[in-house]
Amino acid sequence: MNIFSIVVIVLGLVLFEIISSIDNAIINAEVLGTMGARARRWFLIWGLFIAVFLVRGLLPFLIVWATTPELGPVGSMLATFSSDPKVLEAVESSAPILLIGGGIFLVFLFFHWLFLETKNFGIIGEQFFYRQGVWFYAVVSILLMVVVYLALQINPAMAFGAVVGSTAFFITHGFKQNAEQSEKKLMQKGSMSDISKILYLEIIDATFSIDGVLGAFAFTLSVPLILVGNGIGAFVVREFTLHNIERIKRYRFIKNGAMYSILGLGTIMLMDSFGVHIPSWVSPLLTFVIVGYFMWKSFRHPEPSAASAQS
Repeated sequence: MNIFSIVVIVLGLVLFEIISSIDNAIINAEVLGTMGARARRWFLIWGLFIAVFLVRGLLPFLIVWATTPELGPVGSMLATFSSDPKVLEAVESSAPILLIGGGIFLVFLFFHWLFLETKNFGIIGEQFFYRQGVWFYAVVSILLMVVVYLALQINPAMAFGAVVGSTAFFITHGFKQNAEQSEKKLMQKGSMSDISKILYLEIIDATFSIDGVLGAFAFTLSVPLILVGNGIGAFVVREFTLHNIERIKRYRFIKNGAMYSILGLGTIMLMDSFGVHIPSWVSPLLTFVIVGYFMWKSFRHPEPSAASAQS
């Protein structure tokens, strides 16, 4: 892998981490507004450490360990920095299991947004699918059935990986739904202590980070690159949380860009898991093009600010 490829991959990872964490940043900013100054400082300093080094740092290693258990926990961590051909072969042989699980997770995430989540309609067809929300479970069930059937023809472990990806989606979706309900209570200043709010934010941060970490494997299987890209992206998101969250909210189609990027990356992961070779530059380029289009659309049609709406 040459320097140019590394730079492109890292930039793509940074951009994907930022756009996939916008919802998380908005929740953080709104809850932080109900907390005292000391608690806010603690979360923004130590919360960044936990988000980057503990969650986004450990999760990729745990995923590698889960898909290559023969390496063991220490071996899985060392494998990401190893040049031993046997170790690299073990990681490569387990890659389809990781990719099919991550691909299912991301594609399910997109369809849930398309069918069930309220949104600013960015392109033709979104409103139609939103009106057919009852079909979400049918679509993802049929998709999982087809993917599992095809995977069984190649490797039963791949089929199990697809089911794990589906399970992970519904578990994290449950946490996110609970977060939306809990946020309303947290916005009442006297309802919970600052310590409880910090713990809540850390749990939500960990839940939201799963999207970014799984999507990162569509860019590269190199965990060190994932750590660098996701770490920089998490830092940028923290800056948005502090200074620019109201401005970010005005870019009404950013979420659309994030979700179509997720669909593209999930599709790439599924294709890659079945042996279709996708060049490493495709994922970053796809992310830049999709996000760039929806950013341009947001600049042309910004969400009215609160001040202008009142006037």
